[in-house]
Amino acid sequence: MHDDRHEFAESRLTTRHGEFRAIAFREYEGGPEHLALVHGDPTDVEAPLVRMHSECLTGDVFGARRCECGAQLSIAIEAVVNAGRGVIVYLRGHEGRGIGLLAKIRTHVLQDEDGLDTIDSAVALGLPVDVRDFGAAAVVLRHLGIGRVRLLSNSPAKVEALTGHGIVVTELVPVLEPADEHNVRYLTAKRDRLGHVLPQVDAAPDAPRGHTATGY
Repeated sequence: MHDDRHEFAESRLTTRHGEFRAIAFREYEGGPEHLALVHGDPTDVEAPLVRMHSECLTGDVFGARRCECGAQLSIAIEAVVNAGRGVIVYLRGHEGRGIGLLAKIRTHVLQDEDGLDTIDSAVALGLPVDVRDFGAAAVVLRHLGIGRVRLLSNSPAKVEALTGHGIVVTELVPVLEPADEHNVRYLTAKRDRLGHVLPQVDAAPDAPRGHTATGY
């Protein structure tokens, strides 16, 4: 199915979490292929739960513990299923906040060997901190007839990004993974330098402190 320059394909998908409509879509010809998992009828409520999840192969598939990506995805899917309706938008091409898998692994080396955080390690390689675009999420939400959402995220900047594409965010719903020895540096950098709302970091022992900035 085509909608102007957008392309969609849909089927039913049974997962260990429950039943979904699986909508594969592409925002533009030659662009990355994304996937939306739709549970129940999200148009039954004024603002359904929606998660815009950036692809993270190491976290989502292999359970890497230096980030909380895989845990956030599981938490978001559970929240949508428990609510009886909602949408998980899985955005490909977002690996490493858009720098790609090779570059992300290179930043890991700098983090482990030189003590740089997730932001400074990208900058040290001459890479941008974040080049993600969330327009594709707005495309599939409009395709589903959804104009207002409760966003499953800890990032106020994602609210701004989605709002900028014409989707109203009525609430930012936290998706919190406990901080531990493996992820505390990553979570602290996201809190202090990218503006994420992560109250669980305060309870973690020896959480490093950084300067503040804004971002996704």
